[in-house]
Amino acid sequence: MPKRNDLEQKALYYVVNTGYQGVLQSDLWRELGASSREGSRVSIKLEEKGLIRREKELQDGRWTYRLYPKRLPASIETIVDCPCLLCPDNARCDPTTVVSPKTCQKLTDWILGLGTEKPAQTITIATSNETSVPEDDLLAESVDT
Repeated sequence: MPKRNDLEQKALYYVVNTGYQGVLQSDLWRELGASSREGSRVSIKLEEKGLIRREKELQDGRWTYRLYPKRLPASIETIVDCPCLLCPDNARCDPTTVVSPKTCQKLTDWILGLGTEKPAQTITIATSNETSVPEDDLLAESVDT
């Protein structure tokens, strides 16, 4: 039987890698080869340490928990959509000037949208040859013009 700390680390690593969708506690224990009793104890321990969040969920007529990481590791994907990266006012942007991150509506909207996964929506534009354009691209074009 593996040591509990080793099992905790493996469980935490697995939960973090599931990202925003989380993982069912029962699926996690099967994946790690642990008993449901061990799994329950480890998930409670991780929750008490503030590393994961557990939400009760009905799955196939049985109650289980979905485990979510409290924090996700930083990566380039986390900032790739930041409006500051392509902002024409970036060189003049400073908290003490008129062009400021404190008053930037694009930055505020981006920050408020973090952590919410939204599927890319497609809008069909009627032109001489109909083209589908992702909504985000359409919004970016309208902002730039």
